[in-house]
Amino acid sequence: MKDNYYKLHNSNHRNKRSTYAKQQSNYRKRQAKKLNYKKVFVFFVGIILFLYLICFGFSKLFNHDKKNVPANANIQKDVTINMAVIGDIMCHTTNFYDAYDSEKDTYDFSKVFTDIKNYIQDADIAIGNLETTFAGKDVGYTGYPTFNTPEQLAQNIKDLGVDVVSTANNHSLDKRYAGLVSTLDELDKVNLSHTGTYRSKDEQNTILTKDVNGIKIAFLSFTYGTNGIPVPSGKEYCINLIDNDLMLDQISKAKALNPDLICVSMHWGDEYKLKQNATQEKLADFLFENGVDIIFGSHPHVLEPMERRTITLADGTKKDGFVIYSLGNFMSGQVAENTMNTIILQLKVTKHSDNKITIDSINYVPIYMYDKGSGQSDRYKILDINKAISAYESGDKSISEKLYNTLKAAKSKIDKIMSME
Repeated sequence: MKDNYYKLHNSNHRNKRSTYAKQQSNYRKRQAKKLNYKKVFVFFVGIILFLYLICFGFSKLFNHDKKNVPANANIQKDVTINMAVIGDIMCHTTNFYDAYDSEKDTYDFSKVFTDIKNYIQDADIAIGNLETTFAGKDVGYTGYPTFNTPEQLAQNIKDLGVDVVSTANNHSLDKRYAGLVSTLDELDKVNLSHTGTYRSKDEQNTILTKDVNGIKIAFLSFTYGTNGIPVPSGKEYCINLIDNDLMLDQISKAKALNPDLICVSMHWGDEYKLKQNATQEKLADFLFENGVDIIFGSHPHVLEPMERRTITLADGTKKDGFVIYSLGNFMSGQVAENTMNTIILQLKVTKHSDNKITIDSINYVPIYMYDKGSGQSDRYKILDINKAISAYESGDKSISEKLYNTLKAAKSKIDKIMSME
C-alpha cells in the first residue's frame, strides 16, 4: 500500500510539474508575443518619427535663421547713390614746386584739397580726369607742354577720395609709351582704378566696372588725339581714340556685363570755349543712341554746359541720360580767364525695385583754384566758393576783399554756364 501511495504521489507530482511547465511555457510564449508586439510598435513609431524629421524637422533645423525674416525680405528695394565728378587733374611746374617738401625730399599735394575734400570723400563714388603722366623721377618732372608729375600725386588723389580716373587724353603719351605704362603702374600701386589707356590688348578688352552699393557701373574713356605724338605701331591698344567702331565695340563689351549704368569720359571740344561745338553734340547723340547713360567731358580747361536727356530706346521705353560737355580744370597752374572757375558735379542716381535707373538730381559745388602768387608758401588751394563768400559776409576776413569779389564773379560765371537753360 505504501509503495502504491508513493507511486501515486510521485505520479501526481510529476503531473503537477508537467502542468506547471506547460503553464510556464505558455506564459513565456505569451510574453514573447507581447514583446514582439512592443518591438513592432516601437519600430513603427521610430519610422514615423524619422519621416517627420525628414519632412519637417530638418527643414526647420537648416532654416532656423529665417524664422525672423520678414515675408517681403526678397523684394528688391530702391538703391540711391551719390556721385562726385571733378575735372582735369593737371600739374604744371608751379604746382609741383609748391608741393615740394625740402626737409623730406618728397612731394605732398594734399594741402591743396583741404577745403573741398569732404565733397569727394562723402560721395559713394568719385571720378576725375587725370591729365598728366607719372613717368618717374629719373625721366625728370616737367610741366607744360609734356607733363611728368611726381608720383606722390597718385596717392594724394586716392586719399582725397577719388575712385576712378580717366587716363585717355591728349597728354597720355607725353612721355611716350613707357610713360603711359609707368602711369598705370603708379595708379595700380595706390589702388586707384583707371580706364582709357592700357598695357595690353587684353586690358583694353577688359571693361572697368564698379559695384557701388548694388548699382553696377561700367566706365569707358576716349580721346580725340595725343597732341601729334604717334601711337606706337603694334601698340594701338594702348589708348582709346575717338572712333565710332572702337566706341561701339567698347560699348558692346560693356553691355555684355549687364551694368546698370554706362559712364563715358570724352576728351573733346575746343580749348577755352565756354560752349560745346557741333562735333561734341553729334558724338553725344551717338553715344546716347548706342546705350550710354552718362557722359563726362574734358579738354577745354573751362566749364561748358550740361544737359539732362530723355533717351528713347529701340523698344520705345525711355530712360534718363546726362552730359556735361566740359568739367573744366580741377587742379592746375593755369591763370587764363575761366580756367580757375570750376565745379564738383554731384549726381544722385537711383536703381528702383524694377531695375529702372533714374537720375534724381543734378547739383554742383562751385570751386576756385586759388593762386596766392609766386614766392608764397602753400601757394595753391582749391576753395569752396559758397563757403568762402558766406564766411566773408559773416565777418570772417581771412580772405581779402579782392578775393571775395573774385569769388563772387566766378560764382556768377559758373551759375550762368551750368543753368541748363
